[in-house]
Amino acid sequence: MRLVVDTNVLISGAFFSGPSSRILDACLEGKCQLVLSPAILDEYVRVGEEFAKERSSADFTSFLEFLVSTAILVKAPTLEQSICDDPDDDKFFACALAGGAHVIASGDKHLLSVSGYAGIAVVRPRAFEDKYLK
Repeated sequence: MRLVVDTNVLISGAFFSGPSSRILDACLEGKCQLVLSPAILDEYVRVGEEFAKERSSADFTSFLEFLVSTAILVKAPTLEQSICDDPDDDKFFACALAGGAHVIASGDKHLLSVSGYAGIAVVRPRAFEDKYLK
């Protein structure tokens, strides 16, 4: 199964245990296929490096490099019209469409509010774990 992971899920999973970390583990183990675009990867790097500065014991860069090495990187064109209340979140739907992913794992209210757009479900990490990983 191909999926897109919102930045909040990536950060939560990289630095803490719980459903988000189990989603990332499933991607690393090949149970799920993470789909990324350059715009999402840029956001991962920017937010992750900032977060890692506060946690000197975390090697975020190595973790992200390993995760990216298992992912599908797609060129995701900008959507013709914005679908999220926060247009910056549109990149997750654009990536899902370009990469054939039918699920976005996210806790973001802007993404959750448009779940179902173009047949793409947006699900919270716990719901994703319960539905797809058990």
